[in-house]
Amino acid sequence: MIEKHTNNVRIKDYPDVMNIDQMSEILGISSKTGYKLLKQGAITAMKVGRTYRIPKIHVLSYLKMITVKN
Repeated sequence: MIEKHTNNVRIKDYPDVMNIDQMSEILGISSKTGYKLLKQGAITAMKVGRTYRIPKIHVLSYLKMITVKN
């Protein structure tokens, strides 16, 4: 069970696939910085229409909590 606390946020309370606002809240950054991370490829996301969907596993990988195997 993952219970990493970042800025008093419990990651396990977030959905498995998040939007940019949820991801930014977990990371404690602005949405603008969140979009920069996605554009740089630091966090892998899927674009659905005009919005991004970010799997929680990729956010955790970015935080170096787990390793994603492709």
